Amino acid sequence: MLAANVKTDVIDADAHVVENERVWDYLEAGEEKYRPALVAEPDNPARQHWILDGEDLGPKFPSPNEKQSEEHVKRFGREVGTPVEARELSDVTQRLRHMDALGIDVQVLYNSLWLRPLTRRPEVEIALCWSWNRWLADVWKLGENRLRWTCVVPALTPTEAAPQIRFAKEHGAVGVCMRPFERGKLMTDPFYYPIYDEAERLDIPVTVHIANGNPDLFKLLNNEAGGGFSTFRVPTVTACYALIMSEIPRVFPKLRWGFIETSSQWVPWVVHEAVRRSQGGEHPISMSCFRDFGIYVSTQTDDDFSYVISYAGEENLVIGTDYGHGDTSSELNAISRFKAMAGVDPHVKRKILSDNPRRFYGI
Repeated sequence: MLAANVKTDVIDADAHVVENERVWDYLEAGEEKYRPALVAEPDNPARQHWILDGEDLGPKFPSPNEKQSEEHVKRFGREVGTPVEARELSDVTQRLRHMDALGIDVQVLYNSLWLRPLTRRPEVEIALCWSWNRWLADVWKLGENRLRWTCVVPALTPTEAAPQIRFAKEHGAVGVCMRPFERGKLMTDPFYYPIYDEAERLDIPVTVHIANGNPDLFKLLNNEAGGGFSTFRVPTVTACYALIMSEIPRVFPKLRWGFIETSSQWVPWVVHEAVRRSQGGEHPISMSCFRDFGIYVSTQTDDDFSYVISYAGEENLVIGTDYGHGDTSSELNAISRFKAMAGVDPHVKRKILSDNPRRFYGI
């Protein structure tokens, strides 16, 4: 348990909003033609897909109903059910009340739609990013500073990202969200340096949430053995390794990085590989590379914390609920379960629940 009589502001480092059609009400005049539409599946009207330019962008993120939530709790012990108005943020007050019930003081909100690329047209991507970011800015205004967020940026034209990052930082954003892969490029490509330059200048971290912006890679990995593990988690871990081995930590030494919703079990493997493969090179990697390079990772309650901490350290781990989703990463009761866990020192719990995410996100 946490130490008695010590108030810890709990920060949910990975929560979500599930987009609905209101997001695109923030498109400017003349941009309405870029508005994605929700279209129901013929055989399953309850399941809707986002369509733009005749291309399926993927389903509106499915959230479990009450019966499915109950079955999930019975099977896995993890709560996943959330009210529609709360997860879609059509009722911000309801979201805040639910956070109170879950023992959460602040949530950091991530998108649900941007897990895959939305368009091949740069001008469309710029407009959609602006619309989403303006929407979250309004949510932040209503959220009593408890709903912080990570902005989306136009990856096709990184030079156009700076004004959106500045706007987002001024309106409650605490991160710049990047996908590990974008079309034919890895996020470590110098093509994205304008984004990292602005993020470092504004002292706002780059948050790499599980995603896959390469349609060909997504299709290749989305097989019977894949699912979210191969399509989303593996690319994110690959991107972290590439970051450690790249010049980026030296080019942007003050920039913080987060790898979100991957669990943390892979951290020892990546550290071990980086140290071993860099031996004898011009820039050998240290066992403390996560601390040295300002890399933070989100954990899950079933991670082996003592093992992970032996490689990542106590200062670079955070925890989240994946609020609004209902997959293997989702655990609404993650905070209470983590607080009650045996085998993790109270001061380490306090760091993971509060100190580390506050430092990482600059809250």
